[in-house]
Amino acid sequence: MQIENNDLFKRSKQSALQLVFSRVGVILVILLVQVGLLMALFNYVTTNYVHFYYGGSLIVTVIGCIALFNSKSDSSVKLTWMVFFSVLPIIGIFLYFYTRLEFGHRFERRRLVEISKKSKNQIQTDPVIFEEMKTLNDSKDLQGLHHFVNKTETFPIYKNSQVTYYPLGEDKFADLLIELKKAEKFIFMEYFIVGKGHMWGSVLEILIEKAKAGVEVRFMYDGFCEFSLLPRSYSKELEECGIQCKVFSPIQPFVSTVYNFRDHRKICVIDGHTAFTGGVNLADEYINEIERFGHWKDTAVKIKGKAAESFTLMFLKMWAIDSKDLDFEPWLSIAAQAPEGPVEEEGYVMPYADSPLDDERVGEMVYFDLLNKAQEYVYIMSPYLILDGEMETALTFAAKRGVDVKIILPHIPDKKYAFALAKSHYKTLIQAGVEIYEYTPGFVHAKVFVVDGYKATVGTINLDYRSFYHHFECGVYLEGVQEIKKMEADFLGTMALSQRITLEDVRKEKKFTKIVGWTMKIFAPLM
Repeated sequence: MQIENNDLFKRSKQSALQLVFSRVGVILVILLVQVGLLMALFNYVTTNYVHFYYGGSLIVTVIGCIALFNSKSDSSVKLTWMVFFSVLPIIGIFLYFYTRLEFGHRFERRRLVEISKKSKNQIQTDPVIFEEMKTLNDSKDLQGLHHFVNKTETFPIYKNSQVTYYPLGEDKFADLLIELKKAEKFIFMEYFIVGKGHMWGSVLEILIEKAKAGVEVRFMYDGFCEFSLLPRSYSKELEECGIQCKVFSPIQPFVSTVYNFRDHRKICVIDGHTAFTGGVNLADEYINEIERFGHWKDTAVKIKGKAAESFTLMFLKMWAIDSKDLDFEPWLSIAAQAPEGPVEEEGYVMPYADSPLDDERVGEMVYFDLLNKAQEYVYIMSPYLILDGEMETALTFAAKRGVDVKIILPHIPDKKYAFALAKSHYKTLIQAGVEIYEYTPGFVHAKVFVVDGYKATVGTINLDYRSFYHHFECGVYLEGVQEIKKMEADFLGTMALSQRITLEDVRKEKKFTKIVGWTMKIFAPLM
């Protein structure tokens, strides 16, 4: 099929104006104002009045410190802001309150709270599953985790949902095209990154074809794409092709907190009975169609069966932020009419999501639960290792109590400063007994935990501040599922291609990298 609008495929360039009209632009302007004020102060104010400046700075700093220490922020975040308060007392305080006021996101917070309340009971765990779990001693951990993640949202536990694990982005891509072609009722897609090229072009052809055939096609991408990859008019171009499209939190001049509250999820739901998630975005590097940082190692999962309804609801909630329609039932009921019929599978499946607006770090707490309850081993793949104090303690404590903790990270980084930050944690982790490996063929973008051969999670959540504190994320928790064996085999196969990092390697690291890592650690919570 030929696409009429070829501009949908042409690669777009980032606009310099988009950099100016962003949080980066705001901070640069504020810093310039600070420099100007200081110059004016020392050039035009006599020494007799300088003490007023320092006295005012002291008062403002004390007020800022009181507000900071009474906030719910992590201790690492508080220390970072204290550095800002010390170096730039006036501007540091102003920046802190600027980020806390959340310009442009207050409406989102109120709307998501409203949506969550109204959709709280639209999907629930089957009472039969609860009764079955009460009779199983080894299900106590899952019951506790389920109780926690359902504090703010509704994330049921499911049985008899088929799980397919993809060890590479190209594996997911091939199956995604097959499943999209089967769609009869609806296709919902929500992605952080959309890059024009072979992958997105292939998906787009099917979406346009399905929309013309009467399938409801909804597509949502994060506003950061408009900052880096797509033109602002792109959503309208998709609408002209019959695809309902929304840009989540588009960047607005001088009020956008560009790097905060981004929609980092990767979700595709087809007819309510098939769902995809994982690390794979819709761009060619994710399927090794192009090479950016060596071989791109990514992972994803497909869920078939009733558990897919959780991803349907996740999508609909985000879609409804700027819509009055909260009637999700018609879409949730479509899966019950699916022709596939019931699936017989072992184990439990629990999709879950995380929001930066509810003060619950669901993604990080799921990781804590896995680390703290592991008995034999924890295998982790992550592109980043930018840890808060709690996560570093959880990793080292697991290793010190005899758990075999192994982490695979990239050898070729996408961000050099993030790589330097990751290396700043190496010594502490290795000394505690954590084994760290770097994937020598290239870049690891997978977000995977495998524990003791019967627990696992796959999703979009990195081991960094962004994912834990500032992004909308999602994942799927698995227990007793057969596909976990495939995940474990994939980890060990990836480890065989990786270089183990020793304390000697840490000592031999370039001094410049060490200095960058140590320095950036101060600012890590704000990155």
